[in-house]
Amino acid sequence: MDGVEARRANRRRFHVSVDWLLRPDRARALRVLCVGAHCDDIEIGCAATLQVLQRRKGGVTIDWVVLSGTETRRREAANAMHRFVRPRFRGSLGFADFPDGRFPTVYGSIKDLFESLKREQRPDLILCHERDDRHQDHRIVNEMVWSTFRDPLVLEYEIPKWDGGLGQPNVYVPVTAKDAALKADALVEAYPSQAQRDWFTRDTFLSLLRLRGLECRSPSGYAEAFHGRKVRIAGF
Repeated sequence: MDGVEARRANRRRFHVSVDWLLRPDRARALRVLCVGAHCDDIEIGCAATLQVLQRRKGGVTIDWVVLSGTETRRREAANAMHRFVRPRFRGSLGFADFPDGRFPTVYGSIKDLFESLKREQRPDLILCHERDDRHQDHRIVNEMVWSTFRDPLVLEYEIPKWDGGLGQPNVYVPVTAKDAALKADALVEAYPSQAQRDWFTRDTFLSLLRLRGLECRSPSGYAEAFHGRKVRIAGF
């Protein structure tokens, strides 16, 4: 096998492994719990991946939990969820009112919320903030997910920000150009309250999708990336 053939073979194996992680049982509906500290975090982190999941043969139910936000922001988040998740795949949409930027001060109350989520939810997959994110609220969400849930696969999404901190993810989800455009357009349209922020632009979201697409050689050129800290592989 020459060098070109070897690279093609490696690429095929890579895409099969990602597909297997996200779709371990095509005959059974998947339950996904998306958790965000703030009203736009889930969409920024994994909106394109949610489009991939909704195309599963076995279907998917997507639950959405946001831990902070004003009434205006909550309306925007509900609008965004309805844009990204088709009606037959929608599970619950829940909001808490913890103080933005001050999650460490209400640590116990947030833990109580996550314990209630564990009693109510039986997710197969949890999508949440990345452990080393520079924002303190994001880190608290990650810590709560890992200290509360034991069985689901946890994939940690990334959020671009002024603080930097984007790391080296190890799980990539190739998405279509249509998925990428939907994510970038719907984010900007659903969140007019963020229009004054210089980073909250279509170009920002497409740029990160393009960079991650380059890193995993996505056929479309676009991908979302995650940190998979602990992955259990069964069936061998």
